[in-house]
Amino acid sequence: MCLAVPGRVVSIDDTADPLTGLIDFGGVQKQACLEYVSDVKVGEYVIVHVGFALQRLDEESALASLRLFEELGLLEEEFGDAWQQAARQAAQPAEGSEVR
Repeated sequence: MCLAVPGRVVSIDDTADPLTGLIDFGGVQKQACLEYVSDVKVGEYVIVHVGFALQRLDEESALASLRLFEELGLLEEEFGDAWQQAARQAAQPAEGSEVR
């Protein structure tokens, strides 16, 4: 699944072309392109989809979305370690199969 996830702008690289910044998604930090929200400031929240910040978001809405995503396990699915996820899925019995 590919989500548009809210994150807080931690830093902005004004020298990068295109403009990029470090975004914090509830503890996971990733680089994202900021060209679509070029007037964003450090500390503000943006919605990021496939590496592009698409729009600004108020802090209350961003934090509520992050809490909900975390409760649903979507943050781990989107940002977690793929090998860990694969190991957990492999350890779970297939749907409809019996564990003896």
